Amino acid sequence: MAKIIIADNPLNEISIARELLPPSLDTVIARHGSPEFKDALADAVCLVGFGDGTMDDAFYASAPRLKLIQLLSAGYDRCDIGAARRAGVPICNNGGANSTAVSEHAILLMLAVCRRIVWQHSNVAAGRWRGNNVDDVKLYELKGRTLGIVGLGTIGKKTARLARAFGMTVQYYDTARLSEAQADDLDVRFALFEELLRTSDVVSLHVPLSRETKHMIGAAQFAMMKPTAYLINTCRGPVVDEPAMIEALTSGTIAGAGLDVFDQEPPPPNNPLFALPNVVLTAHFAGPTWENQYTRFRNAFDNCQRVVRGEKPLWIIPELRD
Repeated sequence: MAKIIIADNPLNEISIARELLPPSLDTVIARHGSPEFKDALADAVCLVGFGDGTMDDAFYASAPRLKLIQLLSAGYDRCDIGAARRAGVPICNNGGANSTAVSEHAILLMLAVCRRIVWQHSNVAAGRWRGNNVDDVKLYELKGRTLGIVGLGTIGKKTARLARAFGMTVQYYDTARLSEAQADDLDVRFALFEELLRTSDVVSLHVPLSRETKHMIGAAQFAMMKPTAYLINTCRGPVVDEPAMIEALTSGTIAGAGLDVFDQEPPPPNNPLFALPNVVLTAHFAGPTWENQYTRFRNAFDNCQRVVRGEKPLWIIPELRD
């Protein structure tokens, strides 16, 4: 039997992993870096878990039989891609397992900031039925607004479909262009990056974190956006220059933001975002839902079985596809 390691993590429901586990896989469940984990590496063929910064050249040297790093997440920015390349071990993400959850969460944040849900809840809970100043109440619909999606991968496409159901016009920017037929089928249109920033009422980010995307939204980009525009970020915090975003939110350069991710996670207790009335914040929780616990373990075990059979795995990250 082929041995695989499932790196235990508070975000994993291990009972679901045990329920779906194929009998052909000999599995060790252990916390990353624990003695049990290190002992199992010598014979492990696959590692299932999240990216970890300790997975360097020494890590791969300690796992000579390893043939697959199977992530349970879509993001892979914590992985040492160079070390994996030198070891000849593919890294695969979760095959879109959390794409429904994240796209729904992006729409949730759009609605929350446009309809000021947190403000409304706080007022009602404090006994202020409509707030202290009705002149202050400005709530907006999504229908008829233009959504600009930056990064039209699996999550971006599902966000586009949901937005169209709300009556939004959708444009996108991505280095990988859709064909005209694909764009027509999804009912979206391509826009240049700066054009998208200037003309969108809501900008939603769906790119992986890389050297190219780090701080791709900074002071200059905020200055291009409409003062009535909202920023939604459910991908990775460092894609946005956080101090520049705080300044843009404070000065009225943009109207507000819905954020599931931060530059530092967890954010420090004195993060200025906590005090801003025009933001809605969640704790990097767009992805983990009960439903996709099943989907991501099912995808992971399918890929493990493919590798054990000598086949090429699915969902290899772009940097290692060659």
